[in-house]
Amino acid sequence: MIAVIDYNVGNVKSVCNAFRHIGCEVELSREPAVIEGAAGLVLPGVAAFGYAVSALGTLAKLIENVALAGKPLLGICVGYQMLFDRSSEYGQHKGLGLVEGSVVPIPSGRVIPHMGWNLVKLPEDMDLFAGLEKEKHFYFAHSFYADVADSKARIAYADYDFDMPVAVQKNNIYGTQFHPEKSGKTGLKVLQNFAEICERKD
Repeated sequence: MIAVIDYNVGNVKSVCNAFRHIGCEVELSREPAVIEGAAGLVLPGVAAFGYAVSALGTLAKLIENVALAGKPLLGICVGYQMLFDRSSEYGQHKGLGLVEGSVVPIPSGRVIPHMGWNLVKLPEDMDLFAGLEKEKHFYFAHSFYADVADSKARIAYADYDFDMPVAVQKNNIYGTQFHPEKSGKTGLKVLQNFAEICERKD
């Protein structure tokens, strides 16, 4: 079973529906027993970083602990951004610190927010993208991005007049700035890959 963290921030229903569509058992929950017993965790989110961290509350430490213990964790959109050390969105906010880096504004001179479909270059050594071609389009909606500083992280990039990191993998910790649940068959393949990662770990 995959647990989707329920903390009243954004796209939880669409994420659950996408996993169910590909035949995965999924439970939307904020109960510690469910989170600890799940084969893997998904941390979604559509909100400002500070609000999302505040809404997560005491669950943040639990998620951090189970991830550091080896449970697969997938962060999506703001959930992905919260994997990092800090964000400067509407003030300074502390993240989960699971991947070294800072969430910063997309540089000026570009259309902000970065909204809609963009091409992502998919490294062969990232498990989330197994079975996909070298480049695929995914759906985005964000104004900040994660400037990844972690030497142990594998990174996928999109071109937005600079090489913008949009997905990471560090051991059992995964994250996508884009929304796989809104990215058609390609996005469903990413979620299927994460489900298979969880099965192998379980």
